[in-house]
Amino acid sequence: MPSVEVAKKLAYTFGITLDYLVDDTGKIIEIKDKVMLERLIELEGLEQGEKKTIVNVIDSLLRDAKARQTYATQS
Repeated sequence: MPSVEVAKKLAYTFGITLDYLVDDTGKIIEIKDKVMLERLIELEGLEQGEKKTIVNVIDSLLRDAKARQTYATQS
């Protein structure tokens, strides 16, 4: 479970509000993959333009992966 400070940094990095990271119970969403959390924290230290480029690449890869999953379940 990330601290509130880390959650704030993540929200800022991804251009979302802190409440977006909080579930219905008011608890901060738990990031279980420690390596992924380290990557997110490292991303926070980058310049805004670099962060945006990386997030755009991640978004594209996620969209492609979801499309492949959807296609695979329909076949």
